[in-house]
Amino acid sequence: MLSGCASLVSGISSRMANDLADAILNSSDVDTVREGVPAYLLLIDSFLRSSPEDVDLLVAAARLNGSYSTFADDDRAKLLSQKSLDYAIRAVCITNSDLCDLQSTDFEEFQITVDELTIEQIDAAYTLGVAWAGWIQVHSSDWNAIGQLGRVKALMEKIIELDESWDAGGAHLYMGGLETLLPAAMGGRPEKGRAHFEQALEFSSGEYLMTQVIYAEQYARLIFDKDLHDRLLQEVIDADPVVEGMTLTNRIAQARAAELLAESDEYF
Repeated sequence: MLSGCASLVSGISSRMANDLADAILNSSDVDTVREGVPAYLLLIDSFLRSSPEDVDLLVAAARLNGSYSTFADDDRAKLLSQKSLDYAIRAVCITNSDLCDLQSTDFEEFQITVDELTIEQIDAAYTLGVAWAGWIQVHSSDWNAIGQLGRVKALMEKIIELDESWDAGGAHLYMGGLETLLPAAMGGRPEKGRAHFEQALEFSSGEYLMTQVIYAEQYARLIFDKDLHDRLLQEVIDADPVVEGMTLTNRIAQARAAELLAESDEYF
């Protein structure tokens, strides 16, 4: 009976966490989310004390901490992105024990383990890739963190192989960003990145506006294509941001697009 009660509480907690994550992502009030989410992060931490091996709850916690890190200052963003990554690693570790030491195992062994991922593990694996990419971004001045980019790329490539439409083509968006971190002369692959951005736009039907913003900021600026840069950003500004599961990010994307477009003449 005690086991049954624990399972029931765990199920309720997971649903609450996922509903909360969905409510936040569908909010159009960026300021309210910025001010209100910290309390809910503590609530989810309390759920995890009771259900530390609930994969759905860990995934929701990783999503929320990672999303909120975009609002935080540098020091707090590092803390939140670390929590997001820790939760994501715990989730994949439960689904596949070979992934428990994925940051320290040698790359060949890591690649073999990633190659064996199945479609049933895609949610936790994708959450890990997103959390890991966010962690690397806020630690971009640390070459030890940059050295893990290859592992994130391998993970996202596997997600694309399993289901490239997952999360509206999100893996393509992250791959586009990773391929355009550096110019071609320094090892970047801008045109490969562009192909991934175009795929992400196709799978999201252009409704996930952060795709166009990252496409403009990382690819168009990298190759000094002002026409593409300005067109993408204007599309974002003119779009309706209210889209199921994307509204909050779309509002943030529109604000960022306005900033980048205002700088366009000076940059180019």
